[in-house]
Amino acid sequence: MFNLFSSGAGILACLDGYMNIAMEQTEEYVNGQLKNKYGDAFIRGNNVLYISTSKRTLADGA
Repeated sequence: MFNLFSSGAGILACLDGYMNIAMEQTEEYVNGQLKNKYGDAFIRGNNVLYISTSKRTLADGA
């Protein structure tokens, strides 16, 4: 799935004290281009480099 040269995007479903992450509608991007869609994904916390949010507009359903 994700590696040093890729990033992911999705909806955060759950986060625990070890920074394990459950995500929904997960997508993998390599060099800014969509490569895979995974749906639900679980990512171990020791593999997480950073987490950021994306700004959503009312048109996006925010």
